[in-house]
Amino acid sequence: MSTSTVAPAAITALGLRKSYGDKVVLDGIDLTIPEGSIFALLGPNGAGKTTTVEILSTLIAADGGEAQIAGYDMVRQAAKVRRSIGVTGQFSAVDNLLTAEENLMLMADLSHLPRAEGKRRAAGLLERFDLTEATHKTAATFSGGMRRKLDLAMTLVASPGIIFLDEPTTGLDPRSRRTMWQLIRDLVGQGTTIFLTTQYLEEADQLADRIALLDHGRLVAEGTAEELKRLIPGGHVRLQFSDAAQLAAAAGVFGVATSDEESLTLQIPSDGSTANLRAILDVLDTTQVHAESLTVHTPDLDDVFLTLTGRPKDDGAALPHPSQSKESAR
Repeated sequence: MSTSTVAPAAITALGLRKSYGDKVVLDGIDLTIPEGSIFALLGPNGAGKTTTVEILSTLIAADGGEAQIAGYDMVRQAAKVRRSIGVTGQFSAVDNLLTAEENLMLMADLSHLPRAEGKRRAAGLLERFDLTEATHKTAATFSGGMRRKLDLAMTLVASPGIIFLDEPTTGLDPRSRRTMWQLIRDLVGQGTTIFLTTQYLEEADQLADRIALLDHGRLVAEGTAEELKRLIPGGHVRLQFSDAAQLAAAAGVFGVATSDEESLTLQIPSDGSTANLRAILDVLDTTQVHAESLTVHTPDLDDVFLTLTGRPKDDGAALPHPSQSKESAR
């Protein structure tokens, strides 16, 4: 009998709630994030993403619910939680009057590291983030990308096992954003757990092992990027044919399909699952219809985001959880 190893959870949360007066910001959310993974929390402005980060990083208290971070209770062991995590917020913590090295040494002092160890870590981080030439330059002279890299480097001075990145690439140009993505991947490759909030859907698609969508303080969907895309209508398999006769034959075999005689293609609705694709291939094989090529098209995260978020709060309609989608495809 085969057994699979499941990574222990770096973060677990159950029923987290937060309100400000009559405004409910978080309405009972549950999370389980394995160690050494990237978890992305998406949602419109005001959905509660930053509030979630602030609660889990012990910056503010929840009104209800419980959580464990790095094995420590969020409330009863808050000091141990803080020693286990790093936080890079939407707004840079870099001091413009200090040099890159001085900013890192300030974090080393705040982390109570011996002076020599602080110097060693600062030098290593400056090299790792390609900031060596900026060692003795004041942060006021830095570009946006350099500031964000230094901000993340400052978070790493204390070598946290869990890092909260609250919209870390906001305002960066595409090249700087991709540089930051690679730095994040490198961190996870070394065993760090990343909790990422972002409004860039491509960022979540590129980086995250799992993605959750938050809307009106509730998690409306969670899964891998591919699982979430399969929840949205519009996925299809596109078959390309060499001649009109083969196209007509295929159109007669597949009842629910859209034929394009000009491009010699047939578009068959599909949820993108392996079972669905296998069924299409089986039909082609048994009917002797020959397709030149087959392409699977699925909705992207933009489609998922627009479909699942931004609806009225009292709208009870919801798409199924990815696990339910899998069951219905069988």
